[in-house]
Amino acid sequence: MSLIPPRTSRSPVELGDCRLARAIDLIGDRWSLLILRSAMYGVRRFDDFQDELGCPRTVLSGRLKALEDGGLLQKKPYREPGKRARSEYVLSPMGADLLPVLIALTQWSDSWLAAGEPAPISFTAGPDKRPAHVAFVDAGGQEVPPEQVRVKLRRG
Repeated sequence: MSLIPPRTSRSPVELGDCRLARAIDLIGDRWSLLILRSAMYGVRRFDDFQDELGCPRTVLSGRLKALEDGGLLQKKPYREPGKRARSEYVLSPMGADLLPVLIALTQWSDSWLAAGEPAPISFTAGPDKRPAHVAFVDAGGQEVPPEQVRVKLRRG
């Protein structure tokens, strides 16, 4: 089955067994994705998330808790001089593993939604800062064009 299969009446994986559906349940709402985006760029504190996103405080509190409970963010204590101890939120290893997904969405948006405007950011690799992009890579480390990727269903 290719990545873009022919028309069918059913998905190849039942919704209850679909790992993509599980991920969407955890991170698929607007505020959760925007929180993860901000965390990717280094925003860590509740007030900073709230100022940047304009998210209602109750919604932000609930989303941060859900992302923490889901294992994507870790709460770390901090204390500014003369103030009470508070918490900041940093990407956990599980959350950091989402960075390629967030970068892929950014690069997709650069390609399809930018209307010819230059990208405000780009991603680079190595000391010589070569342009970097998210791609499919085979077990041997070679980039694979998307049209050559196939979905393999596990039977049983």
